[in-house]
Amino acid sequence: MTRSLVIKVTAGAEAPERTNQALTVAAAAVASGVPVSLWLTGEAAWFSVPGKAEEFPDLPHATPVPDLLQVILAAGQVTLCTQCASRRGLTEADLIEGVRIAGASAFVEEITRDGAQALVY
Repeated sequence: MTRSLVIKVTAGAEAPERTNQALTVAAAAVASGVPVSLWLTGEAAWFSVPGKAEEFPDLPHATPVPDLLQVILAAGQVTLCTQCASRRGLTEADLIEGVRIAGASAFVEEITRDGAQALVY
């Protein structure tokens, strides 16, 4: 059985350490060959928009958010929460290539698959 990791990020610029930790874990898992699904919710929704990750402040001793997102997008799946997108007026046309929009039922499906481990930051 292949283990997978589903990571839900609920924070953005208001919680820079928590946000960076979530993306660091996702990128490290991808780099290790673990199947990763990253969910952007709450203020993390803005990372799905081109150029927004570059506005995130760099943290000492941490990989910059844009670099982490590139790693995750290259080999993992990135999903923007449907409700979070709607509240921010975002559509698929507004998003970074490779980011999809999906809702709670898709999240529940992912986290209840055999071998799935869910983390929420």
